[in-house]
Amino acid sequence: MTDASPGDVLTTASQRSVPATAGQGARRCVCRRQCGATLALLLLLAGLLSGCLPGELLTPPPTPEPLVPTAPPPVAFFAPTSTLTPSAQPTTTPFVTPATGVISPTLTVPVGATATVTVSVPAPAPALPADWRQRIGIGVTNGSFEQYTWGEALPGWYLDWKIHLTPAHAPGVEFAQMVRLKQGEPLDALADVKRVAQANPGSLWLIGNEPDVAWQDNSTPAQYVAAYHDLYRLLKTSDPTARVAIGGISQVTPLRLRYLQEIWDLYRARYGEEMPVDVWNVHTFVLREEKGSWGVGLPPGFEAATDGTLWDISEHNRLDLVHQQVVTFRQWMAAHGQREKPLVVSEYGILMPADYGFPPEVVAAYLTASFTYFATTSDAQIGYAADDNRLVQRWCWYSTSDDIYPTGNLFALPNLTPTAIFRAYKAYLAEAR
Repeated sequence: MTDASPGDVLTTASQRSVPATAGQGARRCVCRRQCGATLALLLLLAGLLSGCLPGELLTPPPTPEPLVPTAPPPVAFFAPTSTLTPSAQPTTTPFVTPATGVISPTLTVPVGATATVTVSVPAPAPALPADWRQRIGIGVTNGSFEQYTWGEALPGWYLDWKIHLTPAHAPGVEFAQMVRLKQGEPLDALADVKRVAQANPGSLWLIGNEPDVAWQDNSTPAQYVAAYHDLYRLLKTSDPTARVAIGGISQVTPLRLRYLQEIWDLYRARYGEEMPVDVWNVHTFVLREEKGSWGVGLPPGFEAATDGTLWDISEHNRLDLVHQQVVTFRQWMAAHGQREKPLVVSEYGILMPADYGFPPEVVAAYLTASFTYFATTSDAQIGYAADDNRLVQRWCWYSTSDDIYPTGNLFALPNLTPTAIFRAYKAYLAEAR
């Protein structure tokens, strides 16, 4: 349980029972010793049946979180490299489908096969944008923003998968509010959402977190449409300057885009108008989409799908697959009349353990290469014209200090000491100045 500082909107009991993100806890269990032979026997029997007993969770998690496979495979890993000032311009040639059609299934992989699609990452523009630091976000797990020793490496913005009446601030650092959902129902009281919006005008609001994932916000398209409609209206009534973003799907694949397309179509069918989205938002993980396997599983309402993308563990840090997701999503936006909207990647990073082939040096290389990619890559056909046709306007690294998926942590628990990943992050920011 996280204590709320004075003025914060307190997290409800039901909210605490839902994992905060793809990297946060649905598999916590605590076995307690008790006195007495009878109770000991019961504990032993229960342990044999389930591995361990539930501990402090107020309610059971909705679904076990099978993001990481149980055994590391013997594979080679892709370690991206980049410099801050490459010379060539991007050369992407995107294919944009008509608004009434389906996005070109460039990521489709036959069932039973391993994803082998390779897309070259275009060389970024020669220089970082003037506001490059404001674009960099960090997901804050296990604690509050001010508990971490940032020094001169402050990000431009952060989120913690909650709403706050008085979020912690540092000079030039913005907080993004997030209303979590559970099967389409907001986990925050609407009165609290209204109060927070009125007290923090102009904030970025994310409606849900990975509604396409069963152990996250776990919402069918119909459930999400209803929640988004009501929350959007509430936020705009409470603060007309609020910037409202759709909840980020976990990754951009043909299956996840079918899920998103159904949300888009249902909104118009139900409310007679185009879905109002101020800011578009995705996650760009590279995880398997298969029932009963590791990864992100199948979206709610699509449990019978057989067209999931079967990425392998060895592809988890392939920056070209991140680029492919970004381009595909920008194509989708353009095809739906949404090109002139900002795109935020509100969560991405490395979740696989170091002994699966992701030691700190590999993670650090991925972080720095991805930062440069997000900050500089543009495309004249599908990019955001108001931002020199850049594809991504903001991004958010996962995370500060997760205790379940610590591979990408900037700070090590329990003392929040800077990690090798933080040192690479800090060096990147220093060089970029």
